Amino acid sequence: MTAHFNHTIIASLDPAAMAEFYTDLLEAHPAASWGPFTNIQIGGDVLLQFAAPPIEFPPQHYAYLVDDDHFDRAHAKIVAQGLEHWADPQRIRPGEINHDHDGRGIYLLDPSGHYLELITRPYL
Repeated sequence: MTAHFNHTIIASLDPAAMAEFYTDLLEAHPAASWGPFTNIQIGGDVLLQFAAPPIEFPPQHYAYLVDDDHFDRAHAKIVAQGLEHWADPQRIRPGEINHDHDGRGIYLLDPSGHYLELITRPYL
């Protein structure tokens, strides 16, 4: 059997707020939580676990593949909430969407300062 991605811990300033943000944007499902973790589940049964780390943390990059309809809904939420977003990871094309890889993509920051990327076509 080849390896499958199962879960990751995302360092969070406010785990509950982060779980709510990701649940809404990614249309995820709440999952059982335990210990310091507030959990949600995305496609492929992947568990995202949000927890406050005991030390400062550098921002990370998380990219999510979504279908076109989900992208439209997520983009509408981002715009309606007035969230800064960019067409590029360098953040020099504010308020735009890219059309790379024959799809669409957008970058934004989550409430803890991590870089999120939503794409409609995989890179490979």
